[in-house]
Amino acid sequence: MYVFIFLISCTPVNLSKQDTKNTENNTIDENIVTSKNENKEIKKILEKENKNNKILYGVELDNTIIVLFAKDDDIKITKQFLNTFELGIYNLELKNINLQIEFFENDIELKNIIETNISPGRLFLGPIQSNYTKILNSYCNREIIFFSFSANPSLAKDCVYLLNFFPKNEVSQLLLYLNEDAKVALLYPENEYGYLINSFIDDLIFDSPAILVNRSSYKDDLSNVRDSIKELGKYELRKYELNRQKQILSSKKDDKSKKRLKKLKKFTTTSDYDFTHVLIADYGLNLLQVVPLLPYYDIDPNIVQFMGTGVIDDKTFFYEPSLQGAIFPGIPEIRRINLINNYMEIYEEEFLRISTLPYDLIGLINFIYKKEFKLNDVIKLLNNPTKKFDGVDGNFFFKNNMIERDLDILKINNGTSIVIN
Repeated sequence: MYVFIFLISCTPVNLSKQDTKNTENNTIDENIVTSKNENKEIKKILEKENKNNKILYGVELDNTIIVLFAKDDDIKITKQFLNTFELGIYNLELKNINLQIEFFENDIELKNIIETNISPGRLFLGPIQSNYTKILNSYCNREIIFFSFSANPSLAKDCVYLLNFFPKNEVSQLLLYLNEDAKVALLYPENEYGYLINSFIDDLIFDSPAILVNRSSYKDDLSNVRDSIKELGKYELRKYELNRQKQILSSKKDDKSKKRLKKLKKFTTTSDYDFTHVLIADYGLNLLQVVPLLPYYDIDPNIVQFMGTGVIDDKTFFYEPSLQGAIFPGIPEIRRINLINNYMEIYEEEFLRISTLPYDLIGLINFIYKKEFKLNDVIKLLNNPTKKFDGVDGNFFFKNNMIERDLDILKINNGTSIVIN
């Protein structure tokens, strides 16, 4: 499939009549001098009016949009983002927009690209990485907007708007789903992702009916994860308590005590947990190694509700036995299945979960340009969290320059996920 995007440019034509010189003598014509002075005054008035109009009506959006990719970005992600931009433009019939793709190798090259292409009303898409996004804020006095895919919330400010899957948005809606009887424990890795969730969970639980009763962390290399899980579930204490009950019952001879002892012998610890839910704030291969250890150390998923963030919205996790019945915030796959199939049919490769980000961004740009918004209209739109857009990952809006979504609560069930709220 080939997509042709045409940039239409109209050059204004100066229809004013030029002054003619008096070549018949060397005397100065007072009428010409007066006319020139008047022209200067008229020019000043027009410049002032244009300046006022610019302030009043805003800067026109430039039809050329600059797309920024670093040469050290993941090759597969770069390819998918480019394909998804193309597919979005084709599906949404976005016309008269030119995507100018720019690749850079370092901060200096990125700055050169930005400075070369800066013009009032211009939109920039990217970069993907946070270490490059951090330089964008210095250009926010130039009447431009950046849509970056950085996952670092601290970079969302001024003219820099972030599109990613932000755990604060996800955890907030997950905790709001719980009822007042819910007691939550947090298990998190000692890395950037885990520290981030640990940093904001106290604020989020304050707005939730649930309470936070315990937390435990483990090293990113998982070297002490078993000890952390034992500590979280008070494994040794519950094991001691169960053995104590067994000893008491073994000294009794009545049928009721014998029956009770027979039942307790099936367990290695008691099931009187301090918590009803455990939020496992990890992802990827580490998550698949951590989760089975919870039931191994007698944190029973049939008694305690396991919870995850949006990172487990992937079929890789849907077949893990320990995650059956686990809940997480997200959007049913049916919302994006047409896009997934469309992409695979055209590009003959698997659609990455994160590739919905550039597709929803093209949808937003399509709305902005079809409405013929000026720059100040776009800024007002993005800064109004009551204005929501229908994306493939659910309704989304921007709050404090970061994308947020209205999410469902999904439950893992035998290789799939179902909506439960």
